Amino acid sequence: MWNFLIQIGVALVLSAVSYALKSNKYAKPTASSLDDFDIPTAEEGRVIPVVFGTVLLTGANVVWAGDLKVTAIKKKGSKK
Repeated sequence: MWNFLIQIGVALVLSAVSYALKSNKYAKPTASSLDDFDIPTAEEGRVIPVVFGTVLLTGANVVWAGDLKVTAIKKKGSKK
C-alpha cells in the first residue's frame, strides 16, 4: 500500500517539475531558401579535390548529371 502511494507521489512531483520546466516559447518555422542548401554546382575554375578512400564531399563540382528533363506542373482546377 505504501509502495503505491510513494509511486503516485513521485509521479506527481515529476509531472509538476516537467510542467515547470517546459518552454512556452516555440520557434516559428521559416521557409528554406536555396542558400540554405549545399548543392552541387558546375563552375569554371573551381578546384577539383583529390581524395583517397571514402570521403564525404560537400558542394561537389558536377560536370554531367545525365539526361535531365523539365516537366511543367499542370494544376487542374476544381470547381467549388
